[in-house]
Amino acid sequence: MGKLKKIILVKDTANNKETVRFAELFNSALRDRALDEQAQVVRAADINIYNQGVVVRIMPSDITYVNVNEKDIDMIIRKSIKNNDIVKEILAKPEDKQIRIVLRNCGNVDPENIEDYLAADGYLGLKKVLELDDRDKVIEEIKKSGLRGRGGGGFPTWMKWNFAKEQDNETKFIICNADEGDPGAYMDRSVLEGDPHTVVEGMIIAGFAIGAKKGYFYIRAEYPLAILRVNLALSQAREKGLLGQNILGTDFSFELEIRLGAGAFVCGEETALIASIEGKRGCPVPRPPYPSVIGLWGKPTVINNVETLSSVAPIICKGGDWLAKIGTEKSKGTKVFALTGKIANSSLIEVPMGITFREIVYDIGGGVPDNKNIKAVQTGGPSGGVIPEKFFDTPIDYENLQNLGSIMGSGGMIVMDEDDCMVDIAKFYLKFCVDESCGKCAPCRIGGKQMLDLLTEISEGKGTQEHIEKLKTISHTMQKASLCGLGQTAPNPVMSTLKYFENEYIDHIEHKKCTAGKCESLYEYKVIEEKCRRCGLCKRNCPVDAIVGDKDEGYKIIQEKCIKCGKCYEVCKFEAISRGNN
Repeated sequence: MGKLKKIILVKDTANNKETVRFAELFNSALRDRALDEQAQVVRAADINIYNQGVVVRIMPSDITYVNVNEKDIDMIIRKSIKNNDIVKEILAKPEDKQIRIVLRNCGNVDPENIEDYLAADGYLGLKKVLELDDRDKVIEEIKKSGLRGRGGGGFPTWMKWNFAKEQDNETKFIICNADEGDPGAYMDRSVLEGDPHTVVEGMIIAGFAIGAKKGYFYIRAEYPLAILRVNLALSQAREKGLLGQNILGTDFSFELEIRLGAGAFVCGEETALIASIEGKRGCPVPRPPYPSVIGLWGKPTVINNVETLSSVAPIICKGGDWLAKIGTEKSKGTKVFALTGKIANSSLIEVPMGITFREIVYDIGGGVPDNKNIKAVQTGGPSGGVIPEKFFDTPIDYENLQNLGSIMGSGGMIVMDEDDCMVDIAKFYLKFCVDESCGKCAPCRIGGKQMLDLLTEISEGKGTQEHIEKLKTISHTMQKASLCGLGQTAPNPVMSTLKYFENEYIDHIEHKKCTAGKCESLYEYKVIEEKCRRCGLCKRNCPVDAIVGDKDEGYKIIQEKCIKCGKCYEVCKFEAISRGNN
């Protein structure tokens, strides 16, 4: 970076306009002080700090400020840009417990400038591989690292590469699965927006290892900035001779293209993703044969997700033994999680395998706001399960999560407190899977809908003990008979909530009560006489005339007619309508 300083900004909410506004304010302030040649403003996708307002990082001095206001801009420029000093009042506290490998460059390099990536040892892994010129040794290094697929199942990366390498076929493919569809997940997006070259480099190395000459990025069309920056990274890599024909003057040629996903969750499954790239409807097909043998257009194909590919270059540069020292015996390295939900500091974190849920929730996430009692965390998205607080001291790895009834998944981690209803949580995830099912196989298409209907009846107070038995039976059937991972894992949220929180199901069934107060059909709306001003607003807005009375007598809600729409609760200006369980 030389003497050039960079101001990198990120806003911890979706308010992109606010980020742009701050960038413009910084640029204007720099121009006014004739410092625009010494510093530049870059909007970063992620710098690992969230829920702390506008975050500003000064590079290369690596000074990070949080909760930055307009009034702080002059002080930051005066102290940090001109004098290499710090503004202590807004200085970020040092982070611990995190190890950044996948996210190592996010927020530290300009994602639209390949020179920044090169200055951060970018493409050294590729250079080393081409100098070594031995595919077996590259795969052996990945094997030594213990790297497992970060997209969900945790299949050994080296083994998938080796299967494809051993196929006697001149045409092979590498695919980057960036079809990130889990609710609340944004890991892949952050990497592609913040450090696209690390994924490009990982794909080229993978292509060399298996003998492929072509690769594809499969990116969700809903990620326009990621698409823009990956496209730019590909162009810059070609200009530098790092992509295309005779890379770095060697005999190895490799090209990459982007294909856009249309937002179908099922296309995260390998065979459905392949069908989508081929221009077909995104539906899975039975396996085996696996894509590493017969994949894209019938050719051997390796599919890795963004996080897996981002780990490849550092492993090649530092050696497989380096990564193998991080993590647990069977789960090596780090894992990126999108920590969201009922948590003080929602953030994108990268932690070593073996860290506990308690360390993540309390030491990194800052615990649950408003002194609420924590209930569980949910991992693995719609395919995962809930893990109650009593298991928070469990080291996180693939095997432990599976034993608890969940999965690692792509890295979503949602924290839940006492106000979350487990019946409602199970219904939410199952509805997602029902909506996203391709409908190709009956167990998923029919079983999912039947389970959703059963959960809906339970949440409405219409369930019986037989509903629980039916849920368990259909869950086992879907797990055994569904064609792909979507159907096989869709029952996981239901099974895990039944396993750990069956008492909440019983409350809904026997007592017609939702302790968390989430299930609206079990609400009872009442007029609080002492607060009622007898304005009649509730009665006038009731769509089914369930409110009777007048200004003289007062008002009353007829429970038999009430449809629990909550309109009276919404329109009352005097908090005279109570809403609670029966």
